[in-house]
Amino acid sequence: MYKRILLAYDGSDAGQKALLDCGELAQWGQAELYLIAVMPSAMSFVGLEGGVYDMELEERERKKHQAVMDDGVQRLAKMGFTARGEVVVGEAIDEITKFARKVKSDLIIVGHKHLDGWAARWWRGSISGALIEHAPCSVLIVITS
Repeated sequence: MYKRILLAYDGSDAGQKALLDCGELAQWGQAELYLIAVMPSAMSFVGLEGGVYDMELEERERKKHQAVMDDGVQRLAKMGFTARGEVVVGEAIDEITKFARKVKSDLIIVGHKHLDGWAARWWRGSISGALIEHAPCSVLIVITS
């Protein structure tokens, strides 16, 4: 049974459904819960101006991601669970797999919403699909329509 569950949480509808499933699995196996919100690295904030780095934008993004993380931890607390949450900075797949190794997670849960057109799927890419290839443990993808 899963003893350490990591939820990559972004506050989206798919993420909230994954959070509920995470709680149910944790209750069943009495698992430790970890939540992470992955914030893009500061270099991702560089705009069309070229090399302009915007510290205010980075701080707003950090606060936004921290609020998402706090919301997820509070939702789990209302369900009777204690979870540790952390905002990490970098590329989603790298940071999720690195954190999973750090806490010795045996299950990663991520939400996923199907995209309508092939162009949207191609443009956005699939974090959940790539995560399967790089994860050090099992991955549960919670799908919403």
